[in-house]
Amino acid sequence: MKKTLSITVYNESGVLTRISTVFSSRGFNIESIAVGPTENLGISKIIIILPGDNQTIEQITKQLNKLIQVIEVKDITNRPCVERELMLLKVSSSAKTRSEILEIVQIFRSKVVDIADNSITIEVTGDPGKIITIQKLLQPYQIIEIVRTGKISVERELGINTEYLKNV
Repeated sequence: MKKTLSITVYNESGVLTRISTVFSSRGFNIESIAVGPTENLGISKIIIILPGDNQTIEQITKQLNKLIQVIEVKDITNRPCVERELMLLKVSSSAKTRSEILEIVQIFRSKVVDIADNSITIEVTGDPGKIITIQKLLQPYQIIEIVRTGKISVERELGINTEYLKNV
């Protein structure tokens, strides 16, 4: 099972190295990592996606909490959250296929950020399911290059789980 950890840290030189060392020294693989500043000067948030069970996450959390630069570690896997990912996708396009590609882009409320004679670069923002779906739909047009940010996540203030609402 994939787990999502939200780690709040002091934004100091080498903090990311210390955190990644906790994972690598114990043989844990990081599937996705996103780091950025928060609303507080000098504080950053790290969102890490990794495979593991509850025992693994508990062990990693204890190790991370020992680091001086770590303010808080939360397992937000099962908490109501807003999740987003950004992907830039360069697709081969000819005059014949361009309108079909643009139609897919429009359906997914994505946007074209660059266009050339033989390619279109598309910006896709959304939940991981949307990212994977548009990627699969554009596969037949020959994807030239993909760059993804990894998932970022923030807890919902009201605690409403939209994943639950999708199934109602």
